[in-house]
Amino acid sequence: MHIVPVADTEALQNLQPDEVAARMKSLLPGMANFGVRLLLVAVIVLVGMKVINSAKKFLDRTFERMEMEVSLRKFLIALANAMMYLLLILIAAEKLGFNPTSIIAVIGSAGVAVALSLQESLSNFAGGIVILVMKPFVVGDYIVVPQSEGTVTSIGLIYTELLTVDNKSVVIPNGGLANSSITNVTAEDSRRLDFSVGISYDSDLKRAKEILLQIADTHPFALHEEGRMPEVVVLELGESAVILSCRVWVKTENYWKLKFYLTEKVKCQYDEMGIVIPYRQVKVHIEEKEQEKA
Repeated sequence: MHIVPVADTEALQNLQPDEVAARMKSLLPGMANFGVRLLLVAVIVLVGMKVINSAKKFLDRTFERMEMEVSLRKFLIALANAMMYLLLILIAAEKLGFNPTSIIAVIGSAGVAVALSLQESLSNFAGGIVILVMKPFVVGDYIVVPQSEGTVTSIGLIYTELLTVDNKSVVIPNGGLANSSITNVTAEDSRRLDFSVGISYDSDLKRAKEILLQIADTHPFALHEEGRMPEVVVLELGESAVILSCRVWVKTENYWKLKFYLTEKVKCQYDEMGIVIPYRQVKVHIEEKEQEKA
């Protein structure tokens, strides 16, 4: 409880009505000035909020026309929204008589402290922005990275989630992902399938090439475009086999289906036609010399 000093109490009691009115009258200009400031701040806030809402809608439409990733679009709109509201607060504070420089200094100091404590998270956040802006891959792509490989199911601002072929969910921090080598397997509509098989040196090379080319060329998944016709070449003369390479272009979604088909069909056809696929082996030739009889 606040206790009024005896002297002040007596002074208040001794004030005449005219003196009280004079004092109240002296306070009126200041109160009127403060009321005008409050009214001006209220107008600024109302108009500013309408401008901010209009700017948000404009940014949303602009980003949508740019076909920007949804996660990045929401983040940029939220960031712009926060910055516009901060500017509005600084303008209102200045009209009320506060020093905006002091407010900015306090916010800056707090921001530095938060940045130092969340350094690793901010690195992942920056990596997420890079991935969403540069788009080395999108949701639905199959990617290969040093940490893992799989189909991208989610791209967040901090983590990217992959689904492996054996149905495992892998979560990778965006900081390391943005700074690593990324192979986007499904970035293009078509891929070249390189299928290699070895035949023995005693087998009919010409016949083996014809069989392999016929299997690949007649399959419905094989593409027959200019510069992308199926072909079979002798890739290497190995230690124990002649290595043939079949190169055939295929739609990306049919890559593994055709590869599995070729692997099985070539083995069956070569067995029927007497084309030997040698396994790794070592042959030792021993020469015997007849000893001269004594």
